[in-house]
Amino acid sequence: MYPSFLVQLLGSDEMLEQGKTTAQAIAQAWNQQWQDVLTGDLYRILTQLGVFFAVSTLLFYMMQWAKSLTDGEFYRPISSFIWPLLIATILANNGAILSGFTLAARNYLDGINQEIMKISDLRLGENYQQAIQKKPIEELAGSLLRNCEALTGEPQLECLAEAKDKIAQILADYKASYNSPDWVNKLETQVNQMVAAAEEGKPVELSFNASLSSTSQTNLQSFLLSTQYAFQTLIEIAMLLTAALGPVAVGLSLLPVAGKPIYVWLTGFFSLGIAKLSYNIIAGLTARVLITAGDSDSTWFLIFLAFLAPLLAIALAIGGGKAVFQAINHTSNWVTTQT
Repeated sequence: MYPSFLVQLLGSDEMLEQGKTTAQAIAQAWNQQWQDVLTGDLYRILTQLGVFFAVSTLLFYMMQWAKSLTDGEFYRPISSFIWPLLIATILANNGAILSGFTLAARNYLDGINQEIMKISDLRLGENYQQAIQKKPIEELAGSLLRNCEALTGEPQLECLAEAKDKIAQILADYKASYNSPDWVNKLETQVNQMVAAAEEGKPVELSFNASLSSTSQTNLQSFLLSTQYAFQTLIEIAMLLTAALGPVAVGLSLLPVAGKPIYVWLTGFFSLGIAKLSYNIIAGLTARVLITAGDSDSTWFLIFLAFLAPLLAIALAIGGGKAVFQAINHTSNWVTTQT
């Protein structure tokens, strides 16, 4: 959220363009971060750790293999060699295969996210951008009008006329970008009525959108937006950390346990992807409601995205993660019984 003094200095086109540039820069920075982590020395060291765990747990695996052999289950020892060969292949060449798979999975999930936000009939991404920018635009219009509040007579009328022209240009640029949303038209009408009343000599309330001038209100909005961005960053860094620990999970998968670590790793990775996807859909749908409502106050929207939407997204991810784990486990059991 932009402070009042900053909003007064920036034109809307510059402000919105800075927002888009910042978002693009953050996305590119995360893409580079994924590339650097999964192809750099950190991943190489973690792959070496995974190899160490694989060699260490191979002893337990061989003990189970020998037990099956002595029990006369000759078909089991032969089929059980699949796991060591698979793990050796995955961890070979500093985990190049696993790294490539992880990057491809992340890019695929991101692609799905982008496609959903660009769905033409819902326009989730566009509505989200409008909802996020609604408060700064209102703050900008309010601050320009409040500059005239201390003036009287002709100076006030000149100030209001100048403010009206600036606001009209701001809203024209915004309407060109977002196809004249209703709340912008209502805001423009409100400004025109206020200035027209002043020109006719009628008493007019210049504390336009008075709540926007409250420092505590502005600080609250900044906090809510920061909380929202912090959750998005948390999801992204959790996915990246989970991806980086893939070789360790693969290396531990020779342990003779029912739920192999590689299954848990896959479940965790895709669960975080589901959380990210769910949050974006929730944000887009609620933003659509806010924009459709027109003159609705956007504070509830910011509170929802900061606190309630993350809880809902995590709950959906937990349910989806359980389904993914069960599907992987059942598939593995079926393959085992067929060999």
